[in-house]
Amino acid sequence: MVHEKDLQKQAQTLKALAHPTRLLIVKTLLAGKKCVSDIQELLQASQPNVSQHLNILKVSGIVDYQQMGNLRCYHLIDPEKIKTILANVAS
Repeated sequence: MVHEKDLQKQAQTLKALAHPTRLLIVKTLLAGKKCVSDIQELLQASQPNVSQHLNILKVSGIVDYQQMGNLRCYHLIDPEKIKTILANVAS
């Protein structure tokens, strides 16, 4: 039996991944940990914009970060789950 809580979590994950910028961030993080400045450079976006997208991914339980001095470096919490999701989405 499917629980409402599980459905809510799944919907939140899919919603977070449904934005092209966040999808690019997640695909980049599949290669390994990246700091905000690295992601900002890749996206050619402002730091506040990148941070907003990363926050959505964090709240959704997709990414987490480590503070390294002044740097905040993000990584995927469950890369295999993300690979499975992406493999099952038509491209």
